[in-house]
Parts: sequence; C-alpha cells; structure tokens
Amino acid sequence: MTSSSSKTPCTYKITRYFCALLWLGAGNLAWAASPADTTNRCGWFDNPTPGNATLVDKDGEWTVGMQGGHQAEGKWPTFPKARWVATGTGSAGYGCACLKLSARSDTQEVIKISSARSLPLTTCRQDKTLIGKEPENPLK
Repeated sequence: MTSSSSKTPCTYKITRYFCALLWLGAGNLAWAASPADTTNRCGWFDNPTPGNATLVDKDGEWTVGMQGGHQAEGKWPTFPKARWVATGTGSAGYGCACLKLSARSDTQEVIKISSARSLPLTTCRQDKTLIGKEPENPLK
C-alpha cells in the first residue's frame, strides 16, 4: 500500500467520480458567475426611482440596480446640476456618463463599477448610436 502522502485526492474509483462531478460543477458555477472583463461604457445613466438605475449605451440597456434586487458594487456617477435632467422629486432623473465596469453580457447586469464620471448632456445627445434612446422626461 502506498503512503497517504503520495495519494492524490481522486485516487479511488468512487472518489474520482465525485471529484469529477465537483470539478465539472465548480467549473460550470465559475463560468456562470464570472463577469466579463472590465470595460468602459458610455451613455444615458437613468435613475428614475430610488434603487433603480440603468445605463443605455450603443449595445443596449445595462441594469445597474433594481430596488429590492440586484445592485452593482461600486459608486454610481454623481452629476452637477447642469449635467442632470430632473424627472421627478428627489434624485430621480438622468444624465450622460461613462462607467468603467464589469458586467454579465448574457443578462446585461452590471456587476461592479470601478469608476464613473458624468459627461455634458450634449455628448450623449450628439452620439449617433444613442439617438432616440434619451430617457423620457415626464416633466416636459
């Protein structure tokens, strides 16, 4: 019999079976949960109600936060008054922003915001990929 120090964790047939299942399961879990690499996305940052926010860019709508549900890690962008369109009471509104983030491309859920900065509203309004995507302003 060999010493226990020379055995691998998956030496015996039944143990190898469970190791294979664990390995396959861990691999699938890691794949399903791993966000994409960090990327820079710019577009309309919409915060219509507390806890709810999205970023609409050339690739679609990315969920930053849902009240009572998913919330991305990291700080949301802050906007000076000239770069923010108020759409209701409190902090409700939208602005143009760039976020350095990681996200799940299959669900378009933002996982983590590494940095965020506001841009002038004209930046998004003049971007050909964002024409027709400006959030609705019920106060207009």
